[in-house]
Parts: sequence; structure tokens; C-alpha cells
Amino acid sequence: MKKILISSFDLEVGGVERSLISMLNNFDYDNYYVDLMLYSHTGDFMNVLPKKCNLLKENKKYKTFRMSVLETIKSMNFLIGTSRIFSKIKAKGKGYIQMQYMWEYALPFLPKSKETYDVAISFLWPHYYVAEKVDAKLNIGWIHTDYSIIDTDIELDLKIWNKFDYIVAVSEDCKKAFLKKYPSLVLKLIVIENITSPDFVKTLADKEIDDFPRNKSDFNILSVGRYCDAKGFDNAIKALRILHDRGYANIKWYIIGYGSDEKLYRKLIEENNLEENFILLGKKTNPYSYMKACDLYAQPSRYEGKAVTVSEAQILGKPVILTNYTTANSQVNDGTDGYITNLSIEGIANGIEKLYKDNEFRQSISQNCKNTDYSNTYELNKLYDVININK
Repeated sequence: MKKILISSFDLEVGGVERSLISMLNNFDYDNYYVDLMLYSHTGDFMNVLPKKCNLLKENKKYKTFRMSVLETIKSMNFLIGTSRIFSKIKAKGKGYIQMQYMWEYALPFLPKSKETYDVAISFLWPHYYVAEKVDAKLNIGWIHTDYSIIDTDIELDLKIWNKFDYIVAVSEDCKKAFLKKYPSLVLKLIVIENITSPDFVKTLADKEIDDFPRNKSDFNILSVGRYCDAKGFDNAIKALRILHDRGYANIKWYIIGYGSDEKLYRKLIEENNLEENFILLGKKTNPYSYMKACDLYAQPSRYEGKAVTVSEAQILGKPVILTNYTTANSQVNDGTDGYITNLSIEGIANGIEKLYKDNEFRQSISQNCKNTDYSNTYELNKLYDVININK
């Protein structure tokens, strides 16, 4: 039986984390032994972690990577805290680059894994832990976003990527976007889509909720994601203002999520007088009941790899609207099981107006979703093939 390590940061509510849980719930534990290394044992999804997966003990040094410098120093990790200060200065406020430097400078102070593995999988960027601190015969790194958009230190990234045997993109468009930035890595790239489990999603969707209105006169839009620039929720607020100014005062927009941009969103909501109509619901372990209850699922992102939540909304037969980010066409068949609109505030407003007014079009998207089988656990066979070819 091959021994596999999978590493990620935590199990907070998010698309990457839901993708990881889906993969772990469908993994072949009869033929593979799986250790899970989470840098922090936190997050609502800890409660749905499959028992067949062996969760390794939390290591306090790795937990520091989402702690502030002050918290890191207070936790007695002085050298890591100092390295964080240097990384902040070096990166000059560039978030993704700062994350790279955080790992690069902290490496001498981080412990190595004591185990040896047949395969080590790094599920979340930056991939320093598996690349530098794990002894494995085969290294695999996952990419979940559009790397042609985000600002990274390419030289540092290549140094780490070149320590991986395979790089998994979650869609063909995600792969193409990655290769625009890192063309030299073309031979390492394979595509394995995020695992979706229709039975799991549908079962949870049947659970009751009490903080989502059923007012028949309202048209309820739902989005799920972190409160961050990539998700475009700031544009969504402004788009809703446009829709209300056009006379669609019964449209309400709900967001499930959390993150650093919450204060920005609340300020924008107040400035646009949308306190009763653009509603931040916060973190929800189970977003599926809300998806089932909404009239339209929206993904107003600036960039994505492949949004897990869009597939989940489609599983529930919901009409979905996406902005035209680079990988959007790999997510839906435009006009059939989803609608792609321009990536702008006006574009979001226009797209929603079209779906709101054209009930027949909206229902056809919904019906096409209901008629489609979104189960894709067979995608894991691609991973097993890679593992078993490299014996």
C-alpha cells in the first residue's frame, strides 16, 4: 500500500478547502494510506474530515503563517517573526510576493517531516513545505487559480515548481493561463478537475435555514467566496446599485464568506444605501441550503481557476451567471448551463438584468443543469495513474 502525504493550510470555509474535502471523501483508502498535514487545525470543515484519512499532529511553527508578526513573536517563534518582518519589507506591500518571501526566509527555522512518503501532494500554494521539508519519491503540486493574473516573484516560484514532478491544474483554461507565465513547465502539467459529489451537495441542501428570506416578491441572488479582491464582491455591490437605480428594487444579493475585505464591503454597502439589499451572511459550513433557496447564483470574480461553488450551484439546478474571467468558459457552456457576462460593474448589472427579465432563458439554464450529471469522481483516476506509473 502506497503512503501518501497531502498538505494544505487549514479547513476554513472556502472553495479550495471544499475541493480538498471532496477529494478526501472519495479517495481510495483500500489501496492508499493517506496522511493529512494541516498547518492549522482550524476551520468549520474539520468536522467533516473523513476518519479514514490520518490527520497529523499540528505543528506550531507552521501555524504561524496566517498569524500576525506580533502573534508569531508572542508564540515564542522569534526567528520566524523576524523573517516575517524582512519579507514584508522586501515585498513592498505585494501580497503574493510577501507570502513567497515569508516561506523563503522562514525555511531554516521550520522542521522537516520525519516520515518518508511514496507521494507528497501540496494542495495549496505556496508549495514550500512539500518542496523543501518532505522526503518523497514523487512530488505533486496543485494550482487552483489564474496565475497569469496574480503578481508573483517568477524566479522564486520556478525554484520551487522545479522540485515537483507534476503540477495539477483544475481546468484546461487554468493550465493555459499558468503556462503563459511559466512556459518552461509545460511537461509537468496535467489537468484534474475539482471533485464534485452531487449526493453530498443535495443531502446538505435539504437542511433547514432560518436567515434567508422566502419573500416571493424578492429576487434573491447568492454568491459564495472569500471576501477578497479576486472574488469581485466590491463590483457586485456597485452593480446592485445600478440595478436598483434602473428600478429593480426587489433584487437582493446575499454573500456567504469571510475575509480581509469585509470592512471595505460594509463601507461600500453603506455608501450605496444598500444595507437592506446587499447582505453579508458571514461564514456558513453548509452553503447548499442557501444555493437551493436562491433565484440566481452569481460568480462576479476577477479571476478563478475553476470555481467549486459554480459546479455546486449547477448540481442544485440553479441558473448561474459568471463574469468573463480567463477560465470562465471551462466552467460553463455559455447560454446552456450558465451565462457569461462582461467582467465589469456595468457588465454584471446588464447580465443580471437579462436573466431577471428573461424568465424563459433563466429556466432553460436551470433545466439544463438539472439534466446534467456533474459527478466526476473518475477524475481521481488521473491521480492514481500518475502515482502508479511512477513506481
